[in-house]
Amino acid sequence: MSREDADPTPGVETATPVGPVGRASLPAYLEPQFTRYYRDLPHWRLDGSIYFVTWRLAKGQDDLDEDERRLIADALRHFDGDRYDLFAWVVMNDHVHALLRPSAGHQLERILHSWKSFTARCLQRDFDRVGGVWQPESFDRIVRGDAEFWQKFEYILQNPSRRWPGMVDYSWSGIKAPE
Repeated sequence: MSREDADPTPGVETATPVGPVGRASLPAYLEPQFTRYYRDLPHWRLDGSIYFVTWRLAKGQDDLDEDERRLIADALRHFDGDRYDLFAWVVMNDHVHALLRPSAGHQLERILHSWKSFTARCLQRDFDRVGGVWQPESFDRIVRGDAEFWQKFEYILQNPSRRWPGMVDYSWSGIKAPE
C-alpha cells in the first residue's frame, strides 16, 4: 500500500486514536490522541510527548554567523516554560536541534512555524538574507522512553564538538534537565 492509499489527502491531519502506552487502560476521553500528517516527511503527534526536532538552512544560504546564532538561540528560549519545555537545544552553523515538550494547547508544528518564520524575518531584515532562509520541512521524532531522551540530550550537547573537534565552550546551546 502506498502512502497515498493510506492517507488520500496528504497534508491533512487525521486523528488515529491509539491504546494506552505502558499504563493501565483509561477511559476513552482521557486517552492521549495520536495524529499523523504528511508534508514531504511523515509527522506523528501524541499528546504529552517529548520531541527531538531538527531544521536546516535552505540550499544556497551562507552559514549562520555568531549574531545570527544568538538571535535564533534567543527565539528558542523566549517561550520556554510557557508554550513548551525546552530540555536541550543547539544552533549550529547550518542547522538547529531541539528537545522539547509542547505545553497543553500548543502544537509542535505551530511552535516550529513560529521559530522558523520569526527568525527568517529577522535574518532577512537585520542581516540582509535574501529568499527562503530555512528548508520548508523539519524533521521531528517522538522520543520513546528515558534511554532515547538521554541519547538525544547527549547528541545535542555533543553536536558542536563532533562538528569542530577540540571545541570546549559553545555559546549557542543550552540544557535543562527535566524535573
